[in-house]
Amino acid sequence: MTLDLARYQDPLTIQRVLHSGRTVAIVGLSSNELRASYFVGYYLKRHGYRVIPVNPRETRILDEACYPSLLDVPEPVDIVNVFRAPDALPEIARDTVAIRAGALWCQFGVINAEGAQIAEEGGVTVIMDRCIKVEHARYVGRMHWLGFNTQRITSVRGGLQ
Repeated sequence: MTLDLARYQDPLTIQRVLHSGRTVAIVGLSSNELRASYFVGYYLKRHGYRVIPVNPRETRILDEACYPSLLDVPEPVDIVNVFRAPDALPEIARDTVAIRAGALWCQFGVINAEGAQIAEEGGVTVIMDRCIKVEHARYVGRMHWLGFNTQRITSVRGGLQ
């Protein structure tokens, strides 16, 4: 099965998911502050999203209760954000459909045609090979190399006041 990634990277779909979703379950969220998943979860919390960690090896991450699987999450989920190996995606997609999440968001490198097909056939929007933090920053106007909004575009240090 070939995969047309552009189909899963539509800017209007990305914006719709970011603006309509408020609760994000992050599958594979790490408690290690140096991992990308931790920084993304921290960023999303700082920007008003409800973040639900999903990791069977943890009990709390980012001051939130952590669940062993999506099926154990006791509240509705809008977006399932995946930080796992691509071969784990079909099972995660099945669980995403089972909990009736609106979107399955697969981070950079998490590409699996079977997982995308399972989610789509279950009525779930799929975004693949995109970082939710980068896309949020792009469309909400907070793009900066550290993830902060400096509100300054200049190459001159100090700039004009």
